[in-house]
Order: sequence, then structure tokens, then C-alpha cells
Amino acid sequence: MNPILRNILAVIAGFAIGSIVNMGIISVSGSIIPPPAGADVTTMEGLQASMHLFEIKHFIFPFLAHALGTLVGAFLAAKIAATHKMKFALAVGVFFLAGGIASVFMLPSPIWYAIVDLVGAYIPMAYLAGKLAAGNKTMYPSQV
Repeated sequence: MNPILRNILAVIAGFAIGSIVNMGIISVSGSIIPPPAGADVTTMEGLQASMHLFEIKHFIFPFLAHALGTLVGAFLAAKIAATHKMKFALAVGVFFLAGGIASVFMLPSPIWYAIVDLVGAYIPMAYLAGKLAAGNKTMYPSQV
């Protein structure tokens, strides 16, 4: 397969699978940590109106969804990419970061959560995924 085409497909597949992981975690989060009483989390308007009712525990699964979705998507992109694996892992991280930034503007979440989410869930997870996908070739130098 053409390396350019393979690299493009790597980013698309990484973003698609990462998004599925993200939404999967979000969809089960309410059954593990129920939303606050009276909160309508089925619509964007309901979520915006009830965000003030959320406690710290309600932000655990959104953060995990963002971090693990990015990690899985970036790992997949790095594994599929023909060249520049870390760059493609980071590209997926940047796509997810853009979504995170949009989310911060759409949902009135606490500033502490916005900072933790934007700083910790996207680029660091994409970097970690790139490193994991590349493997640690210097882990056992005596065996080289």
C-alpha cells in the first residue's frame, strides 16, 4: 500500500476507533456513577443546565473517556502508520484536543476540570501511545 495513503488511513482509523472508545466509556459512565438527581444528561441543553449539580466524581469518567479514547486512537494510528509514527499519534491527539477545547466552550465545566482535561488527557496520552507503539528498544541494552 502507498505509504501516504496508509498514513492518512492511520489517522482516520485512529480518530474513529478512539471516538468509539470515548463514547463507549461515556455511555457506561452513568450506570457506574449516576448523574446528579434532577440532571438531564441526554441533551446538550440539559447537560448545560445541570452542570452546576456535578461533583468531582462525575468528572472521572469524562476524563477517562477523553484520555483512553486518545490513547487507543493514537496507538492505533502509530501502529498503522507507515512512517513518522509518533507524528501521526500526536496528530490524533491534536484532533481530540480540538474536540476537548470545543467541549470546554460548549459546556460550562469547572475551570479546574477544563485545565486537567486539556492538559492531561490529550497530548500526553498521544505521546504515551506513540512511545508504546514504537516499543522500548533500549529497555535491555545488554541483549542487543
